[in-house]
Amino acid sequence: MTTQLYHSDRYFADLGQHVMPIRKFALVRAAIEAEGTPVRIDAPEPVTDEDLLRVHTPEYVRAIATGEPKALAESQKFPWSAALAEAVRHTNGGCIAALRAALKEGVAGNLASGFHHSHKTRGEGYCTFNGLVVAMERLRADGHPNLRPLVLDMDLHYGNGTAYLLAERPWAHQLSLYGNFYKDNLAVRDVTLERAPDTANCASIPVPAGADGEQYLALLKGSFPAAIDRARPDVVLFQAGADPYREDPYSPLDLTHHDLRARDAYVFETCKAKGIPVMWVLAGGYTPDVQGGRGACEHLPRRRRGVRRLSTAVMA
Repeated sequence: MTTQLYHSDRYFADLGQHVMPIRKFALVRAAIEAEGTPVRIDAPEPVTDEDLLRVHTPEYVRAIATGEPKALAESQKFPWSAALAEAVRHTNGGCIAALRAALKEGVAGNLASGFHHSHKTRGEGYCTFNGLVVAMERLRADGHPNLRPLVLDMDLHYGNGTAYLLAERPWAHQLSLYGNFYKDNLAVRDVTLERAPDTANCASIPVPAGADGEQYLALLKGSFPAAIDRARPDVVLFQAGADPYREDPYSPLDLTHHDLRARDAYVFETCKAKGIPVMWVLAGGYTPDVQGGRGACEHLPRRRRGVRRLSTAVMA
């Protein structure tokens, strides 16, 4: 069975010398194609202003389009350019397309991030527009008015922007397992010092520094089924972070590629067993070598292989 993925050359914008290796999205695609994994990779339509304005303020959308005011246009910590303004419309369009395909086909992915730090009025942490919330709002406006999504955020950093946006959206839920808290556009590396509060629809699971794969998976297995029971979702939006990897410069955790593969396998197997579609995105990954880790998806059934590699190997 063929898995639907989304990617476009228009996802790329030259950021110069930047800690965020934006070329990794194209490297994921190239690796998947080199393996001969049975996937369809299509270019999505870019988001419209209408899509963005369901989630973000007109002032912020205008700043990203024009570059002014500069502080707002660069609030996500990227140098503004017209190419960047174009790229983020396409990457967010990929989130919409992948969510639509997941609801139809059971699983689909976008070879870009979910941009989980982005807020209503500004960007944060290399996240311009919040593709996860933009996608769920578009689908609710376009044939799925009662959509009940559950975001499973397993980036190293807490999904603070998504939680902020979901405070106004009680029909959506989030479970975030994180090794760094994130607020005020900065990471808090020690989650014993500060963590996110739980809310009615957003659960926060801090992962202590030094946690290994066994501890990490135990936290996931102890929280994900309960989140499903609480949210009763008709789709899971999986932010499959690579930055919990132990060699990532931001990570205080002791997770191997094997541990991240086991994490992802558990997520997909759990959703499949419960009949819940999965839309997944890339997230994180800041190691200097973004070429490593080929063959990370070989243990999976053929229909799942395209889903697997992104969060473990290619970004770490």
